[in-house]
Amino acid sequence: MAGRYFFSFAFFRIDPKWRWMADMAKEESAKEIQNVMARSGARFRSYSTLGLRGDSDLLFWFGAPSVEEIQGAAARVYSTVLGKYLLPSRAYLSCTRPSAYAEKGGLLPFEAGAPPRRYAVVYPLTKTREWYLLPAADRRRMMDEHIRVGQKYPGVLLNTTYSFGLHDEDFMLAFECDDLPLFQDLIVELRETAVSGYVAADTPMIVCVSKDIIPLVASLG
Repeated sequence: MAGRYFFSFAFFRIDPKWRWMADMAKEESAKEIQNVMARSGARFRSYSTLGLRGDSDLLFWFGAPSVEEIQGAAARVYSTVLGKYLLPSRAYLSCTRPSAYAEKGGLLPFEAGAPPRRYAVVYPLTKTREWYLLPAADRRRMMDEHIRVGQKYPGVLLNTTYSFGLHDEDFMLAFECDDLPLFQDLIVELRETAVSGYVAADTPMIVCVSKDIIPLVASLG
């Protein structure tokens, strides 16, 4: 697994009992989880989905060279006071690998430690089996078109990772941007490419708002 980097997208709902806790206890809980994650070996980002989804209130996005490090970070979260009120709603696992279609490689924005954009839009993607049975030249031609569309939107950063053999989907996509309508324009245009005809599933598509831990916890009520 040399050179591979694992991503975990862990979505949670907050137990309604949390809202009955004293405000001072909530503030201390926010500081606790912030300190715990600062000592974790995994890269970590926090996002709010509050009011945007019926099935989750927040996302913790982890990245690490091994799944054990991600598990360790998750265990640290559960060991906190806040962790006792977190109810898992969705979880996705994926890892990096060289693209068969992109001409240049390099680290993904998250992997490289680039500052988070205002929004992350996260979704799993699975292609049809027919796609993988097409001649390689046909797949490359369609992906070249797909890539050209993406290049028209430099304000949208893409983190593509692979879930083959690790989770239920083929890929995990995490787009980062500061302008949601711009991202929507990109997706509308991508729907008109030939590759779109070979997508079996690309939902749920989850909009996440970047928030540091303390304001994120404060927003939970």
